[in-house]
Amino acid sequence: MRLAEPLSDEDCQVQSMPDASPTKWHLAHLTWFFETFVLERHERAFKAFDPRFRVLFNSYYQGVGEQHPRARRGLLSRPSLATVKCYRANVDERMQALLARPETIGEDGDDLRALIILGLHHEQQHQELLLTDIKHALSFCVTRPADPLHDHSAYAERWPIGAVQAQPLRWLAFDGGLFDLGHDPAHDGDFCFDNETPKHRAYTTPFELASRPINHGEFLAFIDDGGYRRPELWLSMGWAWVQDGPEGQPRQAPLYWQKQGHQGDSTWLTHTLQGTVEIDPHAPMCHLSYFEADAYARWAGARLPTEAEWEFAARRLTPRAMERANFADRGAFHPLPPSIAARDEPLQMFGDVWEWTQSSYSAYPGYRPLPGAVGEYNGKFMCNQFVLRGGSCATPAGHVRASYRNFFPPEAQWQFSGLRLARDA
Repeated sequence: MRLAEPLSDEDCQVQSMPDASPTKWHLAHLTWFFETFVLERHERAFKAFDPRFRVLFNSYYQGVGEQHPRARRGLLSRPSLATVKCYRANVDERMQALLARPETIGEDGDDLRALIILGLHHEQQHQELLLTDIKHALSFCVTRPADPLHDHSAYAERWPIGAVQAQPLRWLAFDGGLFDLGHDPAHDGDFCFDNETPKHRAYTTPFELASRPINHGEFLAFIDDGGYRRPELWLSMGWAWVQDGPEGQPRQAPLYWQKQGHQGDSTWLTHTLQGTVEIDPHAPMCHLSYFEADAYARWAGARLPTEAEWEFAARRLTPRAMERANFADRGAFHPLPPSIAARDEPLQMFGDVWEWTQSSYSAYPGYRPLPGAVGEYNGKFMCNQFVLRGGSCATPAGHVRASYRNFFPPEAQWQFSGLRLARDA
């Protein structure tokens, strides 16, 4: 609700593409989750707030029943935002009453508590989606920074963020070997999503990892070297994606980038949650598709890390790495340049930008999805997607861990997705 406060009712209604959802729908769907999976099963004398919401705000749970088409969520002008807020307040109150029942905190409440905790982590995921989706929607507000004080594409008013000294990219060596891959309660906390299990033995050969993510200035060098015009750098599907850009024109730059000025005297601008600004060459690169991340890595004479390499390195970070991470709670809502020099461990493994890996999103050996409709949460998406690790500047603090596996199709750009280079030792 706090994330929605800067938005007008009209902002909360907009759906800018089928992959994104309106803010109003996010608020209603999260409420629907608790009403459908918790209250309907455990509340005495359950009565739905509005029976029609069971279909309207079901995302993809086939086991629950029908869903309103995803691409038409923005057409749901009714119920109003005010009604959705009443729905949320009603379910919150009923959840508090349920939590106060003695049997909820006894031994018989273990399954109920596990379901509620899953719902809370599900809500954190949608907090991030709310930010990424409204960022995409506000990118269509065409007022540009000729008058920055009236830039209607801004969500937050905190720009510019103080400049820092550029940090050179260094290579850090890892010996590799056998290690435990997957969720480890002793180090990752009690909760995890089912796709992080089971923990199993994995092997990685010696490798090197870049000391920080690739930044905007480095990606600009890729563009200036004809990166979007060189088919030898791209996967076959990626090159087809480049050619089939917006309005049928080939892509020439990442999502949200645009040029201002005349040829030879132009400046690259980018849309942020603070509005449209000049790119910061030292800030981590974001909103890259897997295709773009992979093409850049080839151009740089390197590759993307595997998710095993990424987790191997992340498990060797000191606790300070998580403490200084740029998550959504900081309120920057944009990746920030590193403020310290890398020494013996990579910087910004957590927060700032999700980091693409070269690993396909698939099941770990022995994986079993959760029983029932909640088992549809992760397992059924294990096809044609790639794994990202580490969280972003839009991820709530405390939500990610070394074993956390995010996943998106290779053409997805609207998430805060970037890359860290790897190479064989």
